[in-house]
Amino acid sequence: MFSFFKRKPKDEPTAVAATPMAPAVHPLAAATAAAPAPSAPVPAEPAEAKRSWLSRLKAGLAKTSSNLTTLFIGARIDDELYEELEAALLMADAGVEATQFLLDGLKKKVKEEKLTEAEQVRLALKALLLDLLTPLQKPLELGRHQPLVMMIAGVNGAGKTTTIGKLAKHLQVHQQSVLLAAGDTFRAAAREQLTIWGERNNVTVISQESGDPAAVAFDAVASARARGIDVVMVDTAGRLPTQLHLMEELKKIKRVIAKGMEGAPQEILLIIDGNTGQNALAQVKAFDDALQLTGLVITKLDGTAKGGVLAAIAKNRPVPVYFIGIGEQIADLQPFNAREFVDALLN
Repeated sequence: MFSFFKRKPKDEPTAVAATPMAPAVHPLAAATAAAPAPSAPVPAEPAEAKRSWLSRLKAGLAKTSSNLTTLFIGARIDDELYEELEAALLMADAGVEATQFLLDGLKKKVKEEKLTEAEQVRLALKALLLDLLTPLQKPLELGRHQPLVMMIAGVNGAGKTTTIGKLAKHLQVHQQSVLLAAGDTFRAAAREQLTIWGERNNVTVISQESGDPAAVAFDAVASARARGIDVVMVDTAGRLPTQLHLMEELKKIKRVIAKGMEGAPQEILLIIDGNTGQNALAQVKAFDDALQLTGLVITKLDGTAKGGVLAAIAKNRPVPVYFIGIGEQIADLQPFNAREFVDALLN
């Protein structure tokens, strides 16, 4: 099991991010983030588990990786190479803006550094992509708020409820008590699915047979505060950004949560299916405009996923990517690490 978070020792006072005593973070997402030394050593990540994760990530991105890396085998550095690279990046869902940004940067590097070998150009592209994606890598902090209230949004089919269950399990592993709010009253099966995850993880689920999802969220926050729960995750109805009445409902849930606890929700996450291509960018823009997102979770980066959409997000709407997922198991959801991702694409 990978370690997602370091937890702030209980006897330490809360500190702002600028001080050395910052709250806990998951180390894979921000190895350089300021964080206090834990009172007890954090177990090292098993080397075998790490290798397994990296191999599965590379397998999930294999098609895009092959399309990109084979271009450089024995290639001449000319307009034809740049044209083929442009097509490959667009096919990988990098989008027009990010593709042009990478190509312009690459041509500049080739000229300034007088690169003459195809392998040098590949490494230059890898460095440019890493620079583009690194700002998306950000830790999810624990211990700053009591409770930490997380509002979870996404379209139907993105893996939202399953992701909530995985996150709940990981939080428990790191000594965080969790409460779930079944705010997806629009779809009865979603409430039942979340309840199953709650039973599986021995986590309380606040729900109503029918009613206002904002009221469910309010009750969940009140219950968590009364019981001293560490983290509340509020599920919401899956919806398309074009469903304006449902987007308004999301805004209402956010407002009502804030009435129940000042400053909440502190985290507003959007779950994105990695296979939806440029539509994923449209979702980020729409949900960010409505809710002011604090982070993304990109799921299903296996099989047919193209992966380039992260570049499109980084160039157009750089909302932090907290986690990426490549399968159904608990360990298949891991903190986003830009270097690991770029290595999987361009090694």
